Order: sequence, then C-alpha cells, then structure tokens
Amino acid sequence: MASATETPLRIEDAVNALCPWSGKPIAADALTLYNGAVVGFCDPDCRDRFARAVASFEDALRARRVARAGLHQ
Repeated sequence: MASATETPLRIEDAVNALCPWSGKPIAADALTLYNGAVVGFCDPDCRDRFARAVASFEDALRARRVARAGLHQ
C-alpha cells in the first residue's frame, strides 16, 4: 500500500491485464510493485497471496545461500 509520500500505483501502468491467480481482469485496488514494475491482481486477497508467495521464495533462496555458504567453509 502506498503511503502519503509515495506515488500511488496506477492500473494503466500495470504490466498485465489479467490476474495471474484467477485469470480475471485486474482491479485498481489490487496493485503491487514487483521488481520495479506494477503488477495487478483481481482483488487485494490475490495481491496479498502473491506477496506471501514471493516472501516464501525469497526466504527459501536465502536459506539455500546460507546452507551453501556453510558447505564451503
């Protein structure tokens, strides 16, 4: 969610027209930034689901890097 000092995300800037989870059209209240691009979802629940998935993948990659770093010591 954008704060008062951030530029609000705009649906016309989204890189997609359909929600990647549901296949439904994206909604203005369900936008997020991912790798510097505006990505849209059909509703805030799908947007939040995406955020949880990304966080999970990032955690797994971080754990893998730590584990591999330990193997090379």
